[in-house]
Amino acid sequence: MKQHFAMMAGYNAWCNERLYEVAAQLSEADYRADRGAFFKSVHGTLNHILVADRIWMRRFTGEGEAPNRLDAILFESFAELRAAREKEDARIVAYIDRLSDADLAGRFRYRTITNPKDVEQPLAPALMHFFNHQTHHRGQVHCLLTGLGRESPALDLMLFQRQTGIGMS
Repeated sequence: MKQHFAMMAGYNAWCNERLYEVAAQLSEADYRADRGAFFKSVHGTLNHILVADRIWMRRFTGEGEAPNRLDAILFESFAELRAAREKEDARIVAYIDRLSDADLAGRFRYRTITNPKDVEQPLAPALMHFFNHQTHHRGQVHCLLTGLGRESPALDLMLFQRQTGIGMS
């Protein structure tokens, strides 16, 4: 199970790097335009992915900033958002690297944000949700980029595996 989560942490960082590379080519107007997505724009959706990652990492580790709103805009500047994304991805990889099989079989406690309540649950399924959530919203950004006439990058897990060798053995 540890290898699976290590692969997903690497995949997450790889996808983000590819997506941010295309987003960097957008005009400021296109980057910020409300395109009808749940978090409105490429800017809003990229911020949301970082918001959610920080919330979950705070829950998992007890460390780091945890926004109190899912639609928070953490960074107005694309360059600052991108730098924070790269730092968070490195933090996620390091966290997963530190986990043991016993940790993955364990439980953890946290407090929800939108309807505050205390929750205790197994760690491994929460990590599955964490990585799935990232993929879900990256798909939205991918669609926004395509709608803006950009050739969006392939984000298939299989492509990541073939390019890196991770998960191929």
